[in-house]
Amino acid sequence: MLQIREISKSYTTGDFTQIALDKVSLNFRENEFVSILGQSGSGKTTLLNMIGGLDQYDSGDLIINGKSTKKFKDRDWDAYRNNSVGFIFQSYNLIPHLSLLDNVEMSMTLSGVSNREKRRRALDVLEKVGLKDHIHKKPNQLSGGQMQRVAIARALSNDPDIILADEPTGALDTETSEQIMELIKQISRNKLVIMVTHNPDLAQRYSNRIIRISDGKVISDSNPINTAEVSGNYRLKKTSMSFFTALKLSWKNILTKKGRTSLTAFASSIGIIGIALVLALSNGFNQQINSFESGTLSNYPITISQSSASISQPSTSTKKNSSIKYTNKPAVYSYDSSKNTAAHTNKITQSYVDYVKKIQPSLLDAVSFTRSVNMNLLKKSGNKAVPVDTANLNLGSYPDKPAGGNYFSQYYHLLAGNLPKDKTDLVMVVDEYNRLDTSLLKELGINSKDGESISFDKIIGKQFKLILNNEYYKKSGNTYTVNGSPNDLSNLYNSGQAITLRISGIVRIKEDTKTPSLSSGVYYSDQLAQYFIGNASNSEIVKAQKEADYDVLTGSSFSADSGSPSSAGSSGGFGPNMSRSTSATGGSTKVSLTKNEVLASLGSTSIPTSIALYPKDFDAKQKVTDYLDKWNAGRKASDKINYQDLAAMMTKLSGSIMNAITLVLIAFAAISLIVSMIMVGIIIYISVLERTKEIGVLRALGARKRDITRVFNAETFIIGTCSGLMGIGIAYLLEIPANIILYNLTSLKNVAQLNPLHAAALVVISIVLTLIGGLIPAKMAARRDPVEALRSE
Repeated sequence: MLQIREISKSYTTGDFTQIALDKVSLNFRENEFVSILGQSGSGKTTLLNMIGGLDQYDSGDLIINGKSTKKFKDRDWDAYRNNSVGFIFQSYNLIPHLSLLDNVEMSMTLSGVSNREKRRRALDVLEKVGLKDHIHKKPNQLSGGQMQRVAIARALSNDPDIILADEPTGALDTETSEQIMELIKQISRNKLVIMVTHNPDLAQRYSNRIIRISDGKVISDSNPINTAEVSGNYRLKKTSMSFFTALKLSWKNILTKKGRTSLTAFASSIGIIGIALVLALSNGFNQQINSFESGTLSNYPITISQSSASISQPSTSTKKNSSIKYTNKPAVYSYDSSKNTAAHTNKITQSYVDYVKKIQPSLLDAVSFTRSVNMNLLKKSGNKAVPVDTANLNLGSYPDKPAGGNYFSQYYHLLAGNLPKDKTDLVMVVDEYNRLDTSLLKELGINSKDGESISFDKIIGKQFKLILNNEYYKKSGNTYTVNGSPNDLSNLYNSGQAITLRISGIVRIKEDTKTPSLSSGVYYSDQLAQYFIGNASNSEIVKAQKEADYDVLTGSSFSADSGSPSSAGSSGGFGPNMSRSTSATGGSTKVSLTKNEVLASLGSTSIPTSIALYPKDFDAKQKVTDYLDKWNAGRKASDKINYQDLAAMMTKLSGSIMNAITLVLIAFAAISLIVSMIMVGIIIYISVLERTKEIGVLRALGARKRDITRVFNAETFIIGTCSGLMGIGIAYLLEIPANIILYNLTSLKNVAQLNPLHAAALVVISIVLTLIGGLIPAKMAARRDPVEALRSE
């Protein structure tokens, strides 16, 4: 019935290979009690695992009822363990959260036995082992001998051909051991029983065949038999676990840790609660739109940049068909959407800049210019001087008040030092929490940890050196390079021509201001940029670049010119992040620039890349836009200058604000759903660790990998369902106080009303997200090695 032919098995750990079985060959009868003896590490347990299909051999063959297992796949081994083998373990390996009856029924459940037949068989075998009166008890309510009897009943329940016992009396006292051995001996009258033991006395008393193993080899066999012929008639019945069975297993496991599961479900439901309340309260946000339009938007800037989107009136075809709006005619009408919206390039000239500067100063709070020039800035780094990374400093120009006065004094609170007076004064802007990014501080030479307090004195007075083009660059053949060592520009930093820039003050936006605040960083006056440009435009490198048909810094050719004189600019104004080498360390070209872009970066033009105008209020804004529109009067479309009026755009979109706010709030609430999904994944992973032995038991009983995945997916399904239902229930309860509060604040009644369809959808979302969160741990559980899983504690 069972034959082993030349089976070998080895385990490799690092560079060491342990041979567990070395070409073992054995044949077994259909009915006999075989004891395998051997010292620890001799290979007897490995042999038992090979026979039971828990572990696979490296070479040789295991023949079952005449059928070779060489071509067995995982599902074949699963079916073999379920149909043909019953395991009796030294540590019993009962599933603790299942009753005795459920433990015994498990292998039959995997075989697809009907509930009635399954219960009948389970009761029969429990009666044989003397435990019929304890069927509803849990394993922890039994003695060691009783638990071993349950393990024997489970091994017999599916009527296997082979019973494999691994030290079945190792954890029992002498009297109980004899009772168990008598029971196993009775079983061997009708089945093949193979027992691994250290106890030669038990083997001599109860077994009728003793096989001794040493160092992975059979050294003696008291009752060998001849080899039988191999045939292909053996058929296995495939195993399967239904999702309902998986739910039952997981539910009983969850009941053993109700507190943790409840807290997990509640934490996971927070996102559902948030989204449900947002959906229920969305109707109440309409009341906030008017105040939002009238107060907050009045001082948002009007921006004039080199590129803008020109949104025109409806096209001619649309106007022609406007009379048939919502028509019932059996026809469709085409229109060219590209005629409604198109990209527009603003040709900002010096004449236009002068025109903007003539706007009545009393209409504006401030004007900000952004220029594309790459200023040559150096800083001290230890004993060396190195270029400044302007991106880390978030370097930019601050707005100027056209009517006189200091912009910062009106809208910002001076925290330390002095407000800028000279063009060489820089100002540090912090956010409302007095925070600065660690990368910015590092650029200042201050290494700090997250949350660390930095004294104002360490920032006030920080210096940089501005080097003019003629000093900064030197000619080298047909190109220009930085005038100094690639790793140290102290010669330029200490030069008498270097201009010292100094952080004179630290400011923070005032709490009650409605003006959009500058982001945290270092800011300078537009006067400084104009001074540098005025000098740079007559520098040698600029003159050389105007005459050359290649990039004089890199030697590379130009890309096609876009026609824009300064399209390389960035919002910071001090140094656009061009993809070419302009630092002391050099570098290769990543993206070709146009000639105009290169000239602009070297300071050849004073024309800004963008202008931001800050009106005093809505009335002033209208006058400013009227003034700007006069420039475009009578000009061709290509010569017009388009601007972006953020306040006007947001006013036009006020009808959509409610939906936008709702979506944003849902998005924020959804973050907690993602967090809960991750948390569920962690909880399921912990459950996998806790149920490792259960995984091994299920695999030993014939459960497939997909069945193990299904067990943990069922657990996440239960958690997701509980989470969704709990979240919806709490959301409905919170509608009551929410409506009371909204009524007191807005006089609107019953604003919060959660749509039942939304509620059902949120429950489904909760289930889906938790299933996704538990997917990876479930797959990890399925890949657990059954032998290793059974050894875990």
